[in-house]
Amino acid sequence: METVQKAWNYIQQNPEKFMEAFQEHLILSIIALLIAMIIGITIGIICAKNEKISSIIMGIFNSLRVIPSLAILIIVLPIMGTGFYPALVALTVLACPPIIINTFTGFREIDRSVIEAASGMGMNEKQILRKIEFPLALPIIIAGCRTAAVEVVASATLAAFIGGGGLGTFIINGLGMYNIPLLLVGAIPVALLAILSEVSFATTEKFFTRYLRD
Repeated sequence: METVQKAWNYIQQNPEKFMEAFQEHLILSIIALLIAMIIGITIGIICAKNEKISSIIMGIFNSLRVIPSLAILIIVLPIMGTGFYPALVALTVLACPPIIINTFTGFREIDRSVIEAASGMGMNEKQILRKIEFPLALPIIIAGCRTAAVEVVASATLAAFIGGGGLGTFIINGLGMYNIPLLLVGAIPVALLAILSEVSFATTEKFFTRYLRD
């Protein structure tokens, strides 16, 4: 408890430094997740509708899931150097696989009779996608976004290794100096952000699931 109090005292004594790191971490995580959602959902839908390329693309992104977060950052480092944008690219790559896989699964699990019925009512492909397929697949897509959000928030701490800033700076400095209170200045907010993102997406997923059932 004393260690936590020391961490809190550090935040009170250095509010500007803490808020700057917190904002960097939050902005990096949100932008990476939004880009990953745009890319991931698009690729997931394309793969679900095109069997010829789905096995290749899904195989690639399934493989990316087993690569450690730090390894992705290290791969990006010699290509783009250090700073915010290399960290953003690495986190986006990290966030894409669960979103792509869940989008693909969500569209593939839709009952074909529902699609055939919508087609029989005169709907074209775009209308079916927008009004039938996407709403039905949405709960599974949101579940993928939830997984990606937690991974991004947690992995954004590693961005400090390549100069990406964020709360990971406190964690790295705390480990380097064996300063546990300083480590907690970064670790506790990251844990709270991860929990908040998990709860937010879980609530959203539950809402859409209930809405579709009703």
